[in-house]
Amino acid sequence: MAQDPYKYFRLEARELIDHLGKGTLELEKTAGIEVVLRLLRHAHTLKGAARVVRQREIADRAHAIEDALARHRDGGPIPPSTITGLLAVVDEITRLVAGLDDPPAARSPAVESPTAVSDDTPRSVRAELAEMDGLLDGIMEAHARIAPIRGATKTIEEARQRAELLVDHLARTGSSEADRRSTRRVHALAEQLRDLVATAARGLGTGIEQLHRELVQVRDRAEQLRLVPASSLFVSLERTVRDAAASLGKQVAFHGKGGDVRLDAHVLGAIHGALVQLVRNAVAHGIEAAPERIATGKAAVGQVSIEIVRRGRRVAFSCHDDGRGVDLDAVRAVARRVGLAPSQTAPLGVEELMRLLLRGGITTSATVTEIAGRGIGLDVVRDATERLGGTVTIETGPSGTTFELVVPASLASLEALGVEMAGVRAMFPLDAVQCTARVGEHEISRTARACSIVHEGKVIPFVSLAEALRPSAGSARVRRVWSTVIVEGADGLAAIGVDRLINTATVVVRLLPELAAADPIVAGAALDPDGHPLLVLDPDGVIAAARRDRAITQTSSPTRHAVLVIDDSLTTRMLEQSILESAGFEVDTAVSGEHGLEAARRKRYALFLVDVEMPGIDGFTFIERVRSDADLRDTPAILVTSRSSIADRQRGDQVGAQGYIVKSEFDQTDLVAQIHRLVS
Repeated sequence: MAQDPYKYFRLEARELIDHLGKGTLELEKTAGIEVVLRLLRHAHTLKGAARVVRQREIADRAHAIEDALARHRDGGPIPPSTITGLLAVVDEITRLVAGLDDPPAARSPAVESPTAVSDDTPRSVRAELAEMDGLLDGIMEAHARIAPIRGATKTIEEARQRAELLVDHLARTGSSEADRRSTRRVHALAEQLRDLVATAARGLGTGIEQLHRELVQVRDRAEQLRLVPASSLFVSLERTVRDAAASLGKQVAFHGKGGDVRLDAHVLGAIHGALVQLVRNAVAHGIEAAPERIATGKAAVGQVSIEIVRRGRRVAFSCHDDGRGVDLDAVRAVARRVGLAPSQTAPLGVEELMRLLLRGGITTSATVTEIAGRGIGLDVVRDATERLGGTVTIETGPSGTTFELVVPASLASLEALGVEMAGVRAMFPLDAVQCTARVGEHEISRTARACSIVHEGKVIPFVSLAEALRPSAGSARVRRVWSTVIVEGADGLAAIGVDRLINTATVVVRLLPELAAADPIVAGAALDPDGHPLLVLDPDGVIAAARRDRAITQTSSPTRHAVLVIDDSLTTRMLEQSILESAGFEVDTAVSGEHGLEAARRKRYALFLVDVEMPGIDGFTFIERVRSDADLRDTPAILVTSRSSIADRQRGDQVGAQGYIVKSEFDQTDLVAQIHRLVS
């Protein structure tokens, strides 16, 4: 196959064309010197690149842009005719670059309608999706193959530890001279083995971890390349609005919002044509002429805006204009002319009339122009949206009209908050997280059907993430404190209890396969750095799950073992109480052995945690008296003391203590483990 001589030029030229188009539209709003100089640089770069690949026509047109802008490099107003001429030249360059892909197109006459360029899918949306998907598949395959190699490094580390043990063992083996000589030789070999294994482990481990990190970075970047910023739509849509307004003699400004949302190029490419039709309709049918707007108290310049918002597993494209709204009487009249009986059209409300418009074949325009009048625009919108599995809604009134297209997002990039619950990790879209908080059990109101908390003076539902994912799990289990995520959605707020918050990260969300049934709470899945799937949660689904009624089950409250802490030191009592309560125990305290005995006879405890040195009854005596009491003798006891002598330990065994912890060697993990073992 012949080598493509324009492979890199096309990529550079398309990017420069986008910059030239966007900059020219910006120049129309703000005749700034910086914008002029930036456009001159882009035109000069394009001219040079075109000459390198011997594309004289493109180079000449880039030079024409330089000539047109050079006289304005010192400032001053730029005539509208100059702006229009620059955009026309950009359109010609666009056609010529497109002809490098399709030679016959390059030979076609250079005749296009004023809005032809606006019908093209934005350049940045034209990604080589098959190649990008192949790259991602290759990265994931390489990532999968690294996993067993990473496991091998652990095996090498175990071999190193065994070599170390062998060296230590040989150092203590043998008594005769022959044994010592033999041992020295084996010892030397063992040391060499240990050093070799240690060196191999360090080298392999470092290399594998570095390769792992780099693969994760490449995967993340490739996934981001697979996505396109929604702002890539705005330049072409702004051109459409400008050209349509100029054709109809109206003054209209365009605004784009939500351009930082990154979506699958397939979605943006498919929806682009529908949005072009919507902004054209907004200019043709919605925005009034300047005198009419002024007469009705509106600004002379009409406003058309596109807003793009990600909603869980879907993305919404809203097109709004501040025009006169849809003429419902005119729609009824046209519906009669195309075959609907008056008796059918008269009672139709706004919603039914909007559905008629979306069916196509109905236009309220009195004349046929390049902009409107054929009755096919909204049919295009409906068809494009339905092909993506989406929906269209319309709201209209005297202050304007809003079309909203909601379609599935097969891929989307978003900032997310990672959480963990019962061993399951999940991600909340960060833009839906109002805040996080620590919620104590006393702050949760429980009824027979639901749980709630008070947040900023309002009562909002509370549910554990485990319960939201598995409704049959019953109500949120009772615990001392919850890490809580306050989530905001279309239906308000909800508090979601989790075990812990992990981190925030940028993730690429994939829709689950059609065969993988999932609750509406799940928006899709993302991959962690090790390639393991993570659930990405739909805020609206989470809130709906929190609002569901559910019965409170008796099994929802696990048994909390009661522990009595006896110590005359306030600091020690508070420390031990905090540790044990965090571990899920119910804790009472006593300041002396005497108070401890009184408490033990009033309430059943699962364990006693006792200091030795206390005024009055010391810890040894307390345990002796407990062991002589028929009701208390089976309750385990642990001594906690600063006394570490063998004699003290032996006395602890003699009086019947099941554990002896020296304060200088205190380890809270060991303490909790001992208590769990004794009370289970």
